[in-house]
Amino acid sequence: MKFLRNILDKIKPAFEKDGKLKMFHATFEAFESFLFVPNSTTKRGVHIRDANDLKHVMTVVIVALLPALLFGMWNVGYQHALATGGTTAFGEIFLFGFLKVLPLIIVSYVVGLGIEFIAAQLRGHEVNEGFLVTGMLIPLIMPVDCPLWIVGLATAFAVIIGKEVFGGTGMNIFNPALLARAFVFFAYPSQISGAKVWVAGLGSGEGVIDGFSGATPLAHATAGEFSKIPSFSDLFFGFIPGSIGETSTLAILLGAGILIYTGIGSWKVMVACIAGATGAGLLCNAIAVNAYMELPVYYHLVMGGFAFGVVFMATDPVSGAQTETGKWIYGFLIGVLAIVIRVFNPGYPEGIMLAILFMNAFAPLIDYYIVEANIKRRLKRAKVSKEEKR
Repeated sequence: MKFLRNILDKIKPAFEKDGKLKMFHATFEAFESFLFVPNSTTKRGVHIRDANDLKHVMTVVIVALLPALLFGMWNVGYQHALATGGTTAFGEIFLFGFLKVLPLIIVSYVVGLGIEFIAAQLRGHEVNEGFLVTGMLIPLIMPVDCPLWIVGLATAFAVIIGKEVFGGTGMNIFNPALLARAFVFFAYPSQISGAKVWVAGLGSGEGVIDGFSGATPLAHATAGEFSKIPSFSDLFFGFIPGSIGETSTLAILLGAGILIYTGIGSWKVMVACIAGATGAGLLCNAIAVNAYMELPVYYHLVMGGFAFGVVFMATDPVSGAQTETGKWIYGFLIGVLAIVIRVFNPGYPEGIMLAILFMNAFAPLIDYYIVEANIKRRLKRAKVSKEEKR
């Protein structure tokens, strides 16, 4: 690495303010920051300085996503073998899934980083590491059979509309990855409705063996066909078709453990989401005016993208609530809304995506009232203290 450092130091002056390649300073700085920790510090203002910089945060989140990614690759191959009666050898199954998932990841990063670099060059700003996580999240919440051009278009929409128009990393109101999914859902609903099975290769003329169901667990729940829903263990471990990174609750929980242990993800938001979903699910069980409302609440927690959304989307520190009390309120309402959307909207069996995006919009309002309440409480306490002194 010292050899690479020496090379960068040698060519760096050409990209500085008076260098011949100064117009590409943002691009050079991005590559340098990706390879090495920057040796510069803030020059003004009051800052808390520690080792937990943006690159570290993004790296930890990527590591936390690896269990869901690796299982998703294996599950893509497994579901294909299950549907077509193909091989069940672990290596062949994983290789099949790897080759199917890799193009989605490449397209996401190429399109997203390309736009980030162009935007940085035009503005003369540095390229932030924020898209390192978004670029991985987008493929993981997409079905494996989603056309690559749609993935690219959704990524471009997420970066341009979800980030750059607000000022870039740290300024966005909505979670960019969820905006990509929302874009696909509303622009190309047949690709991500949640009603059909997503199995790689079934559209290429390969035969499906008898007895293979063509509906997702969410679709069966919407229709009240509870007997056709996979067992709780299959749902928990992830042996079901679905979006690449959303099927295995166990793999997602491993990622949650990493985020909580490192302090990157808020356990308060996660617990509040689960509490809100549990409360709403139990209330629906008690009322039960339609078939979906009769579904046991613990199934809601392992079906669809609920677990993935709670762990990796709701905990986004940029688009979520910032205050500690606000995190409880924010997470609880996400859980409630996710279940309400599921059970009262048969046309859209999933609910966590819209619930998080909706609460992204209200997160600043929640924080505002929490802060105002704290100010009023302290002013009241100060007033009482003055009166006691008199």
